[in-house]
Amino acid sequence: VQLVESGGGLVQPGGSLRLSCAVSGFELAYYTVGWFRQVPGKAREGVSCINRGDGTTYYATSVKGRFTISRDNAKMYLQMNNLKPEDTAVYYCAAADSGYGCYSHGITQVEYDKWGQGTQVSVSS
Repeated sequence: VQLVESGGGLVQPGGSLRLSCAVSGFELAYYTVGWFRQVPGKAREGVSCINRGDGTTYYATSVKGRFTISRDNAKMYLQMNNLKPEDTAVYYCAAADSGYGCYSHGITQVEYDKWGQGTQVSVSS
């Protein structure tokens, strides 16, 4: 079982990046999936997710209107537009076997039992 993120890097404010998360060893379609981020010294926070069942999506207030989550059978993605310096973090993809963990009003991190290793996103001029 493996999740591998890619697409991170250094970008100027206002720029865009597209993160990808390739999975192996399990069928992504059967999982609720999400993206999280963490900066040193702070707790990891949920950024966005897609519910396995009805496709409900959630976006953190700080990224709503700028980030878009999507998925296909083998990968999940996070399109990040109009990036800001405060978006700088290590971004992680994750999957929840239970199918829970993503609601229209929030994301429940404890439900996610499969995690990638993270990819650095840095936004700076």
